[in-house]
Amino acid sequence: MATDAGAPTTGGASVVLESLPISRWHKLIVVLVGIGSFFDLYEVFLGGVLAPILTKEFGLGSVGKAAVVGSGFLGMFVGANVLSILADRLGRRRVFLLNLLTYSLFSLLCAFSPNIEVFLVLRFFAGIGLGCELVLVDTYLAEFLPAGVRGRYIAWAYTVGFLGVPVAALLGGKLVAAREIAGIDGWRWLLVFGALGALFVLWMRRVLPESPRWLESRGRRDEAERVVRDIAAKAGAPEAADVIPERVPPALRAAEPRARTTSEVLKIAFTGVYRRRTVMLFIFQILQTVAYYGFGTLAPTVLVAKGFTITDSLGYAALSFAGYPIGSLLSVPLVERFERKYLIIIAALLIAGFGIVFAAAATPWIIVLAGFLLTTSSNVFSNAFHIYQAEIFPTAIRSTASGTAYSLSRATSAVLPFIAVPLLATAGPVAVFGGSAVLVVLLCLDVGILGPLSTGRALEEVALADR
Repeated sequence: MATDAGAPTTGGASVVLESLPISRWHKLIVVLVGIGSFFDLYEVFLGGVLAPILTKEFGLGSVGKAAVVGSGFLGMFVGANVLSILADRLGRRRVFLLNLLTYSLFSLLCAFSPNIEVFLVLRFFAGIGLGCELVLVDTYLAEFLPAGVRGRYIAWAYTVGFLGVPVAALLGGKLVAAREIAGIDGWRWLLVFGALGALFVLWMRRVLPESPRWLESRGRRDEAERVVRDIAAKAGAPEAADVIPERVPPALRAAEPRARTTSEVLKIAFTGVYRRRTVMLFIFQILQTVAYYGFGTLAPTVLVAKGFTITDSLGYAALSFAGYPIGSLLSVPLVERFERKYLIIIAALLIAGFGIVFAAAATPWIIVLAGFLLTTSSNVFSNAFHIYQAEIFPTAIRSTASGTAYSLSRATSAVLPFIAVPLLATAGPVAVFGGSAVLVVLLCLDVGILGPLSTGRALEEVALADR
C-alpha cells in the first residue's frame, strides 16, 4: 500500500540490490545504457563538427555558426527539464525509451533539411529527445549498482558512450572529404547515422526492467519485489531476495522522503540538507559547461581560426577527441579510489591549464597533445560529476533534482557559442580559454565548500548524511 505523500519510505529493494554480487546481468545493463549515451555524446559534439561545415554550405556568419551549436543544446535544456520530471513521475524505463525515439525521429528529419532555418528547428526538437539521456544514465545505473562498484561501472558505461566523440570527428572528416555518398551530401549522413543507431538502441532497451528503488518510492512494493527477485535470480543469488523489513539496516530505516507531485519534489530539494546540495549543483552545472563543452564545441572552429583547413581541423580535433574515451577509461579506477568531489576539483583544474596551452599553441603536435590531455582530464571530470549528481539526492527526487540542475548546463551551452564565437573572432582563443579558467576556479570553490561526500556509501546513506 502506498504511503502518504512526503512520508518516508522503507523497503528491502535497496538492501537486496546492495548485497548482490556483480553479474553478467549487471554488465549487460551497463553496456545497453552505455550504448545509448554514445548517441547522446555523438550528438552533443556533432554541433562543433557541423558548424564549420554548414558555414560553408549555407554561407553562415558568426551568429549562424553559433546557432548550429546552440540549437541542439537549447532543445536539450527543454528536454532535461521536462523528461527528467517525467522520469520521477512515470519511471526511468519509459522515459529512456521515449527520449531515444524522439531523438531518432527528428535527427533523421534533420538530415534532409532544405535550408538552415528548418535544420535549426529540427535540431532543437532532436535535442529535446536527448536532454534527459545522461541524467537517466546516471540515475538508472546508480539505482541498480552496489555502492562499492557504483562509480566504476557507471564510468564503464560512459567509456562506451564517449567513443561517440572521436567517431563524430572522424566521420565528419571522412564524409566532408567524400562530399556526396549515393547523391546525398556527406554531412547529412552524420545525422542519419545518429538516428538509425539510436533506433537500434531503442529496440535493445526493451529488455531493461524498471528501477525497484523507484517503484518503492511510488509505493509499488509488490512490483519492486518481483523485479528484485528476478534480478537476484539472474545474478545467481536468489536467496538474497528473501528480505524482510526487520533486516533493513538502522542507517536506512530512517528512510528517504516521498514526493508525488513536482511541487513536493521542489519543496524537498530546497529544504534542509538538500537545499545546500541543490544550490551547489545549480552553480556547478552553469560553470561546468564552460569547462567541459567549451572545448569540444569550439575546438574545430578555433583550429580554423588558427589558419588550418576544415579537413585538417577536423583531423586534429579527432586526434584530440581520442582523449575522451581514454579519459573515461582512466576514470574507472579513479572514481572509487578517490572521493568524488575532490576528483572533480583536480580534473577541473587540469582542464583549465591544458585549455590555455591549446589556445596559445601554433604547432600542430602541441595543439593535438594539449587537446588530448585536456579531453582526457575532461572525462575524468565528467564521469566523476555524473556519478556524483546521481548520488546526492533521494530516489523520489533524484531525476528531477539532478535533471533540472543539469538543464542549466544545456541552457548555458546554448548561449555559450553566441558569446564565445564572436569573442574568439575579436579577442582570440587565449582570451576565451583564459576566461574559462577563471570560471573553473569558481567551480572548484563551489564543489569544495558545498558538496557532500559520497564515495563508497549506499545511496540511502548519502541521502541522509549531513555531509
